[in-house]
Amino acid sequence: MPAKTKKTYLTQGRNSSAWTVTLILTCIYLAWSEIARWFTGTTTQTFSVEKGVSHDLQINLDIVVAMRCADLAVNMQDAAGDHTLAGELLRKDATSWSQWGKGKQIHKLGEGDDGLPGWEEMWDVHDQLGAAKKKKKFPKTPRVRGPPDACRIFGSLDGNKVQGDFHITARGHGYREFGEHLDHTAFNFSHQITELSFGPYYPSLTNPLDNTIATTPSHFYKYQYYLSIVPTIYTDDAALLPLLEAVNRNPVHHPAKSVFHSSHAIKTNQYAVTSQSHEVPETYFPGIFVKFDIEPITLTIAEEWGGFFRLLVRLVNVISGVMVAGGWVWQIYDWGLEVWGRRSRRRGSLGVLGGSAQKEKMGYE
Repeated sequence: MPAKTKKTYLTQGRNSSAWTVTLILTCIYLAWSEIARWFTGTTTQTFSVEKGVSHDLQINLDIVVAMRCADLAVNMQDAAGDHTLAGELLRKDATSWSQWGKGKQIHKLGEGDDGLPGWEEMWDVHDQLGAAKKKKKFPKTPRVRGPPDACRIFGSLDGNKVQGDFHITARGHGYREFGEHLDHTAFNFSHQITELSFGPYYPSLTNPLDNTIATTPSHFYKYQYYLSIVPTIYTDDAALLPLLEAVNRNPVHHPAKSVFHSSHAIKTNQYAVTSQSHEVPETYFPGIFVKFDIEPITLTIAEEWGGFFRLLVRLVNVISGVMVAGGWVWQIYDWGLEVWGRRSRRRGSLGVLGGSAQKEKMGYE
């Protein structure tokens, strides 16, 4: 048997267990961050000049006004001069105003965490594509409770893809063809907008005016909304970007135009909104006026994931980097303590020798 080393020749190293635990926790945190980043993907947004030639723009509306349906006039007019009697194309259901204005999502424009979201706000592509797959029908009007003193107006309209004006006014005010003037005491343009979107109807997609409510005690009140609409493309496959751009240039006749209805890409419209609402004198026309303008640009929001092998490489790099760097830091720390200890022992030994020499000199004398 080989002889055992004497304990006097052994030097006990410093305890590095705490440092090891720190490195392990750091590796776990960074690895989890890499996995989460890989799972959510990398989102990019780019702007380009709108090159497509599209003449149609679908408008989706679901609004409740605190007036009877027979007392309301709904119209739309665009910059091309086309005048649409939207009231004849949209559905009107009698309802009770007291049944609306409830729920956690109902808010006034500009209040709460939503603020004034617009097209410049980046939304999660995965959530947008998932929301576009859900049902695309307007919900039924709740059964009327109490007197039917309000009107729900909802449905989709096809208009020109140009600047336009959509408005809801009182019967006989502003449009003579709607008959005699309505008594002014019946005016109440308090309203709740459940849906106002442009393009294909995706009820689960969030828009700035969705679930907003506005109330007023005044009979003569004018609500004005100014919308800036930006065509937007969402995709979770960056490899589709050249094809999506080609289809967007020729959305009607391109053979692959159905790509915008696939599970990997949709084309819709986002908009920013500002509001300028105020009480008006009796010489003006009260009502709800929505003016919209189409921006000549396209916003493309793409989300892509790296491959699983790339994730493994990044995890190996992160963990090995932390361990190597941690080893270097520990060695430098250990070397620093060793140098400091040697200097301390050297100063201590010099002090003892000096003291002994002084004692010997005193004893000799």
